[in-house]
Amino acid sequence: MDPISALAMVKGGITAGKQLYSMTKEITAFFDAVDGANHKHQKKKTSIFASANEEALNTFLDKQKAADAEEQLRELITNTRGLSAYKQLQSIRREIRMERKEDQRLALIRAEEIKENILSGLLILGFLLICLGSGGAYLWHLGMIKF
Repeated sequence: MDPISALAMVKGGITAGKQLYSMTKEITAFFDAVDGANHKHQKKKTSIFASANEEALNTFLDKQKAADAEEQLRELITNTRGLSAYKQLQSIRREIRMERKEDQRLALIRAEEIKENILSGLLILGFLLICLGSGGAYLWHLGMIKF
């Protein structure tokens, strides 16, 4: 969903008399659309069908539409709940984004630790197999083991 249509849903709900707290799905969809447009603009894409300039312009325009729609939502919330409510919403969004980034960072660290543990285990197992194999070969060479 693009930010403009998500904002239209929010505005439509407010004009229909809904309270902001009862429109969590619509507002969440709006913020997801805005974040998606911003992420798409920051992400480097390579397309064989579009020129780099065309792709840059498209992502830039999408980001600008998202910024404009977010500004309209800011005005809407500010007019209905006040500036402090909008600032509080932005603060909560920022905290949640930071928590999610930290969770992703910790998940990557855990995955790396698991990978290192598996690799260490395989190296130890390989070393033990080489030791046991060479010891068995030596005992077979001495004639202490018969196959």
